[in-house]
Amino acid sequence: MNLSYYQISIPVYSRMLGNLLPIIDKAIAFSAANNIDEGVLLQTRLYPSMLPLIKQFQIATDQAKGSIARLTGIDAPRFADDETSFVQLKARIESTLAYLKGIPADALNDVAGKQVILPWMPEKPLEGEFYLVHYALPNVYFHVTTTYAILRHIGLPLGKTDYLGGV
Repeated sequence: MNLSYYQISIPVYSRMLGNLLPIIDKAIAFSAANNIDEGVLLQTRLYPSMLPLIKQFQIATDQAKGSIARLTGIDAPRFADDETSFVQLKARIESTLAYLKGIPADALNDVAGKQVILPWMPEKPLEGEFYLVHYALPNVYFHVTTTYAILRHIGLPLGKTDYLGGV
């Protein structure tokens, strides 16, 4: 079966980010039930040199929408990275999902012919397919996985089906 660039990106991003929405609901309930300030939870890290939970959410959404914008030329929503609550992170995810939903399937047809220049390494342009398959997709998975791991670390009762979503 041959999958299009659209099929390996938009539905994958949408599913992974969408799976975070009920996880956020669980985090809100957990925070309230245990009388833990959300701000404290959002600053939790797995290791001191790692980025905190809030940044994991932000980067996951930025990578998903940013990679599609780079590959299609369709402007993505911009976020100020000023969220301070799970409700605000939920709104950020929902905005990203709405953006992804609006991407036409044919907008990613010429990914293989694109060159992507990342602002932090302008001297090393990446071929579009390589960028999508070997950089953008793994990066979104990394930050969604790290989000899950931090929440499990603090004691939020999550399982594999929370991460993977319904099958």
